[in-house]
Amino acid sequence: MVFSLISRLVNGVKGGVTAGLKGAADISSSVVKVVEDTTVSVLKESTEFVKEGLDVPASVVKGALTGVGEIGASVINAIKGVVNGTVQGLMKSNVDQKTAIRGAVDQAVHSAKELGVNVGEAAVEAVKGSVEAVKQVGGDTVSATKTSVLAAYNAAKDIGGNTLNTVRESLISGIEGAKKIIDAAKSSEKQDKK
Repeated sequence: MVFSLISRLVNGVKGGVTAGLKGAADISSSVVKVVEDTTVSVLKESTEFVKEGLDVPASVVKGALTGVGEIGASVINAIKGVVNGTVQGLMKSNVDQKTAIRGAVDQAVHSAKELGVNVGEAAVEAVKGSVEAVKQVGGDTVSATKTSVLAAYNAAKDIGGNTLNTVRESLISGIEGAKKIIDAAKSSEKQDKK
């Protein structure tokens, strides 16, 4: 049951994004609106996704990035817009800011790894996209930055290997305040282990 719901959500978003972007002259400027509209309409059609407590943000991002890749557009150039559109669409569908950001940024980093694109660059773009989305819907951008950076960092930690260092360095050089956020998280982890 849950798997088929996730599959339906991913495929619904993929189809909406593919159809919405086909023939678009400028993919990167169209992607935010297309993903946002697709997210809102797919969630409106089926409240069972939310009721089942599915990881809706991750499914939306995965479907959107697959759709972008299917039309032959650059995934790395679309990540910021996909995350922006996902977070806006989710927040407009009454998903709380933190849940929307965590799921979208985490999945963007995991998808980047799966698709073989630069994970560090993807993490930075995902963070920028989520903060921009929160700014556009009138949310708290300071907490959005913290949530986004931690989501990207934790996703990289999940992936393991060299990914953690790559993402950490990219976030520190690409996102203002990221070093402070990551250092605070690391020292809090050390405290928890004691």
